[in-house]
Amino acid sequence: MDFSCATAKSFLIDFRASANSFLSQYEPLVLLLVPLLTLFVAHVLQSSLYAVQEKGLKQTLIGFFMSSIKLVPGVKSYIDAEKQKVVDQMQSGGESKRESWRTELPRVGLGAEVIENMKEEKRKDALWQGKCSGTVYIGGKESEGHFALINEACSMFAHTNPLHLDVFQSVARFEAEVVAMTAALLGNKEKASGGQVCGNMTSGGTESILLAMKSSRDYMRYKKGITKPEMIIPVSAHSAYDKASQYFNIKLWRVPVNKDYLADVKAIRRHINRNTILIVGSAPGFPHGIIDPIEELGELALSYGVCLHVDLCLGGFVLPFARTLGYPIPPFDFCVLGVTSISVDVHKYGLAPKGTSVVLYRNHDIRKHQFVAVTEWSGGLYVSPTIAGSRPGGLIAGAWAAMMSLGQEGYLEYTKAIMEVSKSLQKGKCIYRIKEIPELFIIGRPDMTIVAFGSDVFDIFEVNDIMSSKGWHLNALQRPNSLHICVTLQHVPVVDDFLRDLKESVETVKVNPGPIKGGLAPIYGAAGKMPDRGMVQELLVNYMDGTC
Repeated sequence: MDFSCATAKSFLIDFRASANSFLSQYEPLVLLLVPLLTLFVAHVLQSSLYAVQEKGLKQTLIGFFMSSIKLVPGVKSYIDAEKQKVVDQMQSGGESKRESWRTELPRVGLGAEVIENMKEEKRKDALWQGKCSGTVYIGGKESEGHFALINEACSMFAHTNPLHLDVFQSVARFEAEVVAMTAALLGNKEKASGGQVCGNMTSGGTESILLAMKSSRDYMRYKKGITKPEMIIPVSAHSAYDKASQYFNIKLWRVPVNKDYLADVKAIRRHINRNTILIVGSAPGFPHGIIDPIEELGELALSYGVCLHVDLCLGGFVLPFARTLGYPIPPFDFCVLGVTSISVDVHKYGLAPKGTSVVLYRNHDIRKHQFVAVTEWSGGLYVSPTIAGSRPGGLIAGAWAAMMSLGQEGYLEYTKAIMEVSKSLQKGKCIYRIKEIPELFIIGRPDMTIVAFGSDVFDIFEVNDIMSSKGWHLNALQRPNSLHICVTLQHVPVVDDFLRDLKESVETVKVNPGPIKGGLAPIYGAAGKMPDRGMVQELLVNYMDGTC
């Protein structure tokens, strides 16, 4: 033992002498700077590799090039000026309209006269009856039928706030029953779900998704100790996941869809690692109305022990009834093992007032991570279930009224009507069909009430501008460039009008290709082709900054 220690000591002395002899030929300043420079280079390399991993080599190089070129005197100011031109065109004279907007309270209140002022402003809104993709899901006129019913329900409870459970017990009951009825639609009564589905009402699909992401993050930190959370979503998943990524510091991986525009399970599997907390599927996805393979995603989530969120914001109040009616609907709800949370909007096909959605969890073990409890506040003990503290009880009452007034038979009737219109757009008995317009093609195989279509012949966004001039408000999509219409009850009586106008718009673009004055086709086209996606992001932010 003594011999070994002596040998080690002798080795260390010799190594020290050799090292000092070698380093003595260098300046002390060099010896100080080399380690610092090495650390700097290592940091740059690490950041570059991270950027390449997150954005891809092409986008990383483009971003580096654009950042470098902006350092040239005059280039940045030129680019900013050109961006402002695009923003001004996107706003289309919005600034002139804002000049007449009030910036302070009137000296003398208007009293009841304010209602007439509001009616006058409302008359300036765009004509939306039957002309908008999605947007308004209830059929008929605002002053009649279901519209009038939910307006009255909202008005009765406009002063209430479920934050005060001891005061507004009626609203607390309404929320609990809306959640329970929605859970029953999505498998809670089936054995496979476990029968413990629970949740809360929220202000919309985005808040429902945000809460599901926050709860999944905290649940996986509790369960697996994950402190650098990551989630994996298909490129077709809603942009609310990008919000959740930014708000809750969850790294986001977007993976391509397959050739049928479905979530690519194999691609998602390749991205799963020890920091993965959650994967995502949509039923259906917003862009193309296609249901992702939820069963396969459920198996994947179970095998890796991660959460699976299903976005049913569009499909939650259609797919259960469409399945009952005999439409071929693949599994999508809590009956699929592996599904841990679901978001579903009541204000879409649930025909409830705007601002009502539900977030559901498989069990209370996951849901409890949604809540925020504060014990050390001088204002007392505080606990809140959702992002909002105070919430409008009138909207909760309106959602309850909508569901109770319609019942299963009402939803079945309306589901059949909108599903038939959707099928008619594709291959039904209308005067025209999208498939019979040879310049257009339908994207994928739509499962529900969204039909997306594009063209290999001309700029589809020019068709959109012509349709806009006829009063239609469609959704413009990218990758591939296309449009979609989200069918609602508003479209049931006007489907022939839509197809006639679409065919005429296609003929107009064929005869006179090129953008129309004041149209947005050039902007959509340029944005799709612009390689620097950071610049596109800046354009969107500048546009929003000038409109709100």
